[in-house]
Amino acid sequence: MNSDSEEDNLIETSSEDELSSSEDESEDESLESARNWCGVDVSVLTPAPPKFPFTGNPGIKVSLRQSDDPLDYFCLFFDDEVISFIAKETNSFAEEHFPNLELTPSTRALQWKDVTSEELKHFISLLILQGIVQKPTEKWFWSKRPILCTPFFGNVMNEKRYSLIMKFLHFQSSNDSEDESPSNNKLKKIGKFHSMLMQRFQSTYIPKQDISIDESLIGYNGRLGWKQYIPTKRSRFGVKLFQLCESESGYIWNSIIYTGKGTTFHEDYEDYGVSTKSVMTLIHELKNKGYTLTTDNYYTSPELAEILIKCKTDIYGTLRANRKGLPPLIKSSKVKKGEVLAFQKGKICLLKWTDKKPILMLSTLHSTSMV
Repeated sequence: MNSDSEEDNLIETSSEDELSSSEDESEDESLESARNWCGVDVSVLTPAPPKFPFTGNPGIKVSLRQSDDPLDYFCLFFDDEVISFIAKETNSFAEEHFPNLELTPSTRALQWKDVTSEELKHFISLLILQGIVQKPTEKWFWSKRPILCTPFFGNVMNEKRYSLIMKFLHFQSSNDSEDESPSNNKLKKIGKFHSMLMQRFQSTYIPKQDISIDESLIGYNGRLGWKQYIPTKRSRFGVKLFQLCESESGYIWNSIIYTGKGTTFHEDYEDYGVSTKSVMTLIHELKNKGYTLTTDNYYTSPELAEILIKCKTDIYGTLRANRKGLPPLIKSSKVKKGEVLAFQKGKICLLKWTDKKPILMLSTLHSTSMV
């Protein structure tokens, strides 16, 4: 079998056209949609809908002495419990696989000994440093040639030990069958580690009122059944995540690893399309606190806005013309440059104007006169 074709079968294409059919408008629903919206004269100044009062308690939620050392902040997330967990799973994985390895007297794996938490911290420090000091191959970091050498790496850990830890590095051993449900099988090897990090992200800091949700792509070119291809991203191939961030700082407060049909969302939102239930899962713990959410046209919809309003959460963002629940006129009308077409339904405002192409926007906290 051709290896290229095998690789193609392992890649899921992800684009901004990837939507659940339940979120698109059908012709049968267009008449009902028209009855729910009122046209707005944009030449008449109208007040903006009031924002929901913000009752969140933003800021750092852990005791931390005044420090400008980045390591202190890193250790808030990679604390002793996380490091011990990785060390334990790495040692378990090595122990499981030694009987299955074909060993010769010269096999490097024979030099393996259990990794300690302190040693793992040194290993992680070298991983991070490799992102700053870049070289074509990993072995070059331990080169002794004067023109290439970076002695810090050898002073921290020798190359043989580093490569052995990398060989057996694991976040969940094969014998750990704590959760065998089909929906979680794809994330079995990293699911618990990801959950531990999210718990620390959320307990360490609470975001300010303005938050944003978007997708991110972690570059990865290996073989993976749910690897995504997103041509608009810099890496293009990799692992896709839905992420909730604080708008001001970019702090990641929550994330979901997207694995296709097996992606785990909060059970309260399973009846919605992917874009809606991803938003609601991410924002679940921030509902009813007056947050203001910004989204792009993959997520924004009248359906999502109505759900968020019930949760005392505002939203604004660009919108796709094929979304379910839009007035037919806003989709069919051609708007000239300088003109604005507007509709209102309760707290939700719809706007359409033309720049280089038609643009639609939805907001629950702006008026037509503010554009």
